[in-house]
Amino acid sequence: YLKISKLALAFAIIHSKPRGKSCKEYTEHLAKTVSEQDFGWKSKVEVLEAEVLRLRQELLLNKICPRFCLENDASAETLLDQECINPMSYSSQLEDSGCDVSNDYAFDSLGITSGFHQSEHVDTSKRWLERVPPFNLCCTSKEESLTAPVQFLQHLLEIRKLSEGGILQADFTELENDSFTIFNSVSQLLDGLTIFYNSPKFPVSNFLTEAVCVLISLITDTKLSNHVLKKCFKKLEEFKKNLIQIILRNNNVNRFQALHAVSHTLVLLGRNNILRNSLISFLLSEVRQFAEQLLQAHQIQAMYDITQYENIFLLCMILEQLLQNETEESNISSSDYDGEEKIKFLKNLDQIILHLSDEFPLFSLYLWRVSVLLNSAQIQ
Repeated sequence: YLKISKLALAFAIIHSKPRGKSCKEYTEHLAKTVSEQDFGWKSKVEVLEAEVLRLRQELLLNKICPRFCLENDASAETLLDQECINPMSYSSQLEDSGCDVSNDYAFDSLGITSGFHQSEHVDTSKRWLERVPPFNLCCTSKEESLTAPVQFLQHLLEIRKLSEGGILQADFTELENDSFTIFNSVSQLLDGLTIFYNSPKFPVSNFLTEAVCVLISLITDTKLSNHVLKKCFKKLEEFKKNLIQIILRNNNVNRFQALHAVSHTLVLLGRNNILRNSLISFLLSEVRQFAEQLLQAHQIQAMYDITQYENIFLLCMILEQLLQNETEESNISSSDYDGEEKIKFLKNLDQIILHLSDEFPLFSLYLWRVSVLLNSAQIQ
């Protein structure tokens, strides 16, 4: 049947072929016409799917808190009954110099670190008064896909804060009943951030800065993070792996500001204890594999990837920070981390350091520091 259908299509094309065109040219023209029609339908479907998701987001928020109005922020201000609202402040944007312009991480210049440090010192009785600043909807094409999910998650966080202060009554059990909306919203946000980190533009707009703030706030919120992690854990794991690969593979000349931004986002994700353990495993695996490849190349005097060698130090820095700091949720030291990747990492590490220390002293030093942090609990 398939052969007959193909033969019939071939005869139809030959008989309907206009003069002056070969069968090949006419077939290519027909294929292009059909593909354009398919693309048009796909675009329409994508628009309709986006609208369906937006309506589902609005419906879910209405189920969680009927009194919360999405269209008019003034109603929320009336519920707050406060004289002033202190929005999150953002510092000056980065310039594409290719150099680290901050004291700690370049991402601090985007306002992420300062925003979190500031929130940690706010009186818990007044935390519900914090309001997330309104979005500037005049965004670029890359940012347009982020608008709906970021706004939805931002409103979710706002309801959470208002309910925590007793201003609104909210039923967050509704999140369990609509896994589709939560998963798709978080997925769109993660995909959009991955696209940006793959080809960042400086200065970074406030919108993308707010998008990262919303993601981190969602993951670190004690009540909402459980709902999100249940549905989006695999997507978050994929997101972390993508960020690690972005760091390793970036070979642009002025890449270090962008890579510091990515690395600091990974550190912030590591504030969550569940995400932290898997992130440490991913980082240990990448550093171990590169160390073994570098040793092999050194032993046979072969060429090695100098770009990856330069970028691997960022992964070592992230590892150090995650292993040094205590998690927010508990007083258990990060050095107590244990897992399969830790055993693999430490297995032949002494030999690797011994053979690489003369030619690659800085990298060997980083390997040793990571190993000390991994074993610090046993040493104590």
